[in-house]
Amino acid sequence: MQDSQPLLPEPLRRLAAWCGLLLLVSGVVYVGIRLCDEFRTAVVPVLLALLGTALLGPLHRRLVKAGVQRSVAAGLTCVAVVAVVGGAVYIVVAALIDTGDEIVASLKQAARGVSEHFGAAGTSLDDLASNARELLGKFGGSAASGVISGVSVVGESIAMAVLALLLVFFFLRDSDKAAGTLRALAPRGSADTLEAMARRAFHAVEGFMRGTTFIALIDALCITVGLLVLDVPGAAGLGALVFVGAYIPYLGAFISGAVAVLVALADRGFVIALWALGVVLAVQVLEGHVLQPVIQSRTVQMHPAVVMVAITAGASVAGVLGMLLAVPLTAAAFGVLQELRTRYADQEPSAEPSTDS
Repeated sequence: MQDSQPLLPEPLRRLAAWCGLLLLVSGVVYVGIRLCDEFRTAVVPVLLALLGTALLGPLHRRLVKAGVQRSVAAGLTCVAVVAVVGGAVYIVVAALIDTGDEIVASLKQAARGVSEHFGAAGTSLDDLASNARELLGKFGGSAASGVISGVSVVGESIAMAVLALLLVFFFLRDSDKAAGTLRALAPRGSADTLEAMARRAFHAVEGFMRGTTFIALIDALCITVGLLVLDVPGAAGLGALVFVGAYIPYLGAFISGAVAVLVALADRGFVIALWALGVVLAVQVLEGHVLQPVIQSRTVQMHPAVVMVAITAGASVAGVLGMLLAVPLTAAAFGVLQELRTRYADQEPSAEPSTDS
């Protein structure tokens, strides 16, 4: 009796299998995103704590190597980060408050100049500058629409920041136990693979956070000095904007640089605006061709298209916070994929020797 022929040819069956796998993975990712969105008041502090631990881990390890007890070292690290972040936030907020009106006025003037030369083309820009605070309030309200009813945005943010800081303390203090805990929870036979994946993902996030912070500091200092030399108003606030925007690759640099050039155009004229544009472009070239390859050469390298898609997806899920978290999480995912590819490539059986006689 002859074997029955398969209903579909082999290529179509493989395609169907891949489609089924893709649908399954997409469904799991979608459910995971929805769950994270529902419990974001708990998920966001955990993610921020992981990023903070990745950034502060080297300092904590140095204190421990110097003989400081782990809990004391974690506490000192948290106190240091509170002092640094608090001081930085104060400086940034003070700079933006002192120069915010000047920057908005310069943007209005630039919009009027564009409107005079191009007619109605500058109207929308003028309206945007005139209603910047109202638009910001509306955006903040829409971003906070999902928080627990009756809790203010400020109170929610403070609670999440305190929780993230406490989690950073515990993550730093118990970091030596993380591998053992992970291996104990891993299914039988998968402990080594799971630990290797976790280490690769954390190292990718650690490298991204340290490299991005250092690059953002250099970018902000260079652009601030350049704007001060050109006597552009609000140079300190624009430098703070550049530092914050550096954590959103490509998009953040474009927006902060465009604002700096517009302010220079409005207050100092076309020639100074060209010089400001030259400063911004020079800093971006320095970042792309020197800082990025040297500082982040050991981290997961991602194609710009992947970064832009990740930023867009993060913005659609969680707004500005999603844009900030999208790239490091994508770097962690790429690290896991690289680890899996390396391990499975090493485990592939070698070609069997020929048995022809």
